[in-house]
Amino acid sequence: MELYDVMRTTFAAREFTDDPLPDDTLRRILDNARFAPSGGNRQAAHIVVVRDPDTKRRLAALGESTVRRYVAQRVAGENPWNPVIPTAVPDSVIETTAVPDSFVEPIRTAPVVLVVSVDMRRVAAVDQYLDRVGLVSGASVYPLVWNILLGARAEGFGGTITSMAVAQEPAVRDLLHLPAEHAVAAVVPIGKPVKQLTRLRRQPVDDFVTVDSFDGAALG
Repeated sequence: MELYDVMRTTFAAREFTDDPLPDDTLRRILDNARFAPSGGNRQAAHIVVVRDPDTKRRLAALGESTVRRYVAQRVAGENPWNPVIPTAVPDSVIETTAVPDSFVEPIRTAPVVLVVSVDMRRVAAVDQYLDRVGLVSGASVYPLVWNILLGARAEGFGGTITSMAVAQEPAVRDLLHLPAEHAVAAVVPIGKPVKQLTRLRRQPVDDFVTVDSFDGAALG
């Protein structure tokens, strides 16, 4: 596929057929994805390829408490898990909120789930002293994750970046025997999409790109 076609048609796939993801295809995806940039070229990421059904089931279950809060906040009209605006939804409501299958089934049913972690000893978190949630260290891992999804699309597969299990990082670490220094960055189910989307809805460039300042003119 032509590069821009891949970029414009790589969507968040959450429903998969029963088709397997062969090892040679997965290896080809990862072999090309590894050329993603990382801070200082430290290449601090690690990927655990999960095929075991029980491990996938346990990974899905670990994200359920996060999903409950996410859904409860969304129903209340809030931006779920927002680090700036605290939630007003009481714990009693969150605890009784149902977990939609769409959040957990992709991890249970995908032929392959990739758990991507990053060695925090090898990242440059230059925003660590700012009074906000850190973001910069993600530059050492998320380009790799996105390259994986682009590669999957080029191979006729698809997936999505999920993060619900990240809130239970100690349990994920125990389940997969991750080192204490590794932070979980993403849980990525990959498989053959039931339906391939080709027309994605995204805001136009003029809506989020300005020149010289935040309130400057649109790029045009």
